[in-house]
Amino acid sequence: MLLSRRNNLFDEFFNDPFFNDSVQYRTTLMRTDIEDDGTNYIIDVELPGYKKENVRAELKDGYLTIFAEASGSSEDSEGRNFLRKERYSGSCKRSFYVGSQLRQEDIKAAFDNGILKLTVPKEAPKQIEENHYITIE
Repeated sequence: MLLSRRNNLFDEFFNDPFFNDSVQYRTTLMRTDIEDDGTNYIIDVELPGYKKENVRAELKDGYLTIFAEASGSSEDSEGRNFLRKERYSGSCKRSFYVGSQLRQEDIKAAFDNGILKLTVPKEAPKQIEENHYITIE
């Protein structure tokens, strides 16, 4: 009887929102919509609370990776009597495979009202083929 009660206590303890909040937070972070408009993929990434200068996107080895960093602090505390004061500092990243033929110049990006909008061509732009003649000796 004591053992089963103890297990329930720990189950209840770790089911507390304090412990589950980080898991829930991660699943809501960087919510993404991907739309196919026929010639491009339009990727909308929600980044509420992030500033444009703290968001970057990188294309490497066919993977488009989005990085975001944020920190919050309140410096205006002179003459105030706080009972509790909280700050946030953190970063997140998310990657998508977009193909190995794309170059960074092929992807367009804009950031407005906490939404990063990326336009990724479905196919890499074809380069103009040049004739390379073999010298005959």
